[in-house]
Amino acid sequence: MSKPPLPSEAVALLREPNPCVITTLRSDGAPVSTATWYLWQDDGRVLINMDAARVRVRHLRRDPRVSLTVLSSSDWYTHISLIGKVVEWREDTEMADIDALAQLYLGRLYPNRERPRVSCLIGVERWHGWGAMKDNDQVG
Repeated sequence: MSKPPLPSEAVALLREPNPCVITTLRSDGAPVSTATWYLWQDDGRVLINMDAARVRVRHLRRDPRVSLTVLSSSDWYTHISLIGKVVEWREDTEMADIDALAQLYLGRLYPNRERPRVSCLIGVERWHGWGAMKDNDQVG
């Protein structure tokens, strides 16, 4: 796996509203994977937003290590996996983060305005690409 920064082609793919799976760790160390929305930030971090009552919020607060796999919506064989950890938490009281994600994925504001939301920013420590995004620094 390579270290950031990611090449411009990979960043271009990550800026799109692609399918994404996040993996967190339960308290017993078992991985848990869940589909999620994500938003690539200009500073190379990844924004994730969750209902504050979600179990994965507890997982990430206890153990901030995380992986994300983003699949190209036009070719699932092309994908990028990001390994890192949560480096920042913030309450999304104004729904600005979830609205930014909903605009990217749905083209409109997030419809559920009743439940509290929380955001985290993930710092990318390593990455791996496959298919059209194959990382040339990978072994063989």
